[in-house]
This record gives sequence, structure tokens and C-alpha cells, in this order.
Amino acid sequence: MTQTGAALRRGSSRQDYGTPWELIRAVEAKYGTIHADLAATPQNAKAKNFLTPEEDSLTFPWSERWPAGTLWLNPPFSDIAPWAKKCAEEGPRRYGLIIMLTPASIGSNWFAEHVYGNARVLALSPRITFEGCEDPYPKDCMLSLFGMATQGFALWRWDDREQR
Repeated sequence: MTQTGAALRRGSSRQDYGTPWELIRAVEAKYGTIHADLAATPQNAKAKNFLTPEEDSLTFPWSERWPAGTLWLNPPFSDIAPWAKKCAEEGPRRYGLIIMLTPASIGSNWFAEHVYGNARVLALSPRITFEGCEDPYPKDCMLSLFGMATQGFALWRWDDREQR
């Protein structure tokens, strides 16, 4: 069976798949309007305000530009560590949340060093089918919520309207 969409070939698969709007609507229903998308292109942005690769989001002062509100981040899955580090640094500086979507890689160094103890982690069920893909992403995903002193771990059935 041939799989389409995001692959498990680290660093060699396409890195700009858009987050499905169904997940974005569920996130906004739970956490409020997304004020900015921190790693986007005009084709896959999930907010009116967004930072493109050319703007170098990793050096951009998120907390100065958006000191409050909810920020969305679907980073390139090929190198999550610098994004997780930036979220851990910026989260405490603002009033609001930075919500980062990643594979549920709780055994990774980036998780241990930057997410664990710094964020509330929501394991997502069911798996996500990214925009432009026919099949769900082949790994479980999670949201890490940085800011507002949130910590802990939970399962979120994001497509179940009664759970919101």
C-alpha cells in the first residue's frame, strides 16, 4: 500500500503541510482565537498574522509583537528542538498561550529539555490528516501549551465536540 503525505523519512519529506482546519477550529473553541501563526506561508497560514520562513521566526521576538493571546506553531518536524526551545523561552514572557503541534515524541531530547516541565501536553486522538494528504500522519501527535504556568499531561479527543 502506497502512503501519501507526510513520511517518516527524517528531513527528506515535505515540511510545509498545513494543519487541518478542523483541528484549528477545535483549538480555537477550546483556547480562543489564534492571533498569529509562527511558522507559515501564505498558502498554509492559520491566522491573519503569520511569520514566513523569510522572516526567521526563531529570531523574531514573539512576546514583543504579541504579548497576549494565543499563538499557533506547526514547526517543521525535521528539526523541532530549536522551536521547542524558543517556545519554552517565550512562553513565560507573555500573557497567553503558545500552542505547538508536533509528533508525540516524548522520548526525544527536545521534549525532555524544553517541553517537559515547561508546558501542558495534550496527546491528540485521533491522528491528524494534514492538508493535501489523503492518509493520517503515521505517528501520534500532541499539542504543547506554553505560557500561563500550564503544566501536565492529558489526552484530548479533539474531534469529539462533547469533549470541547
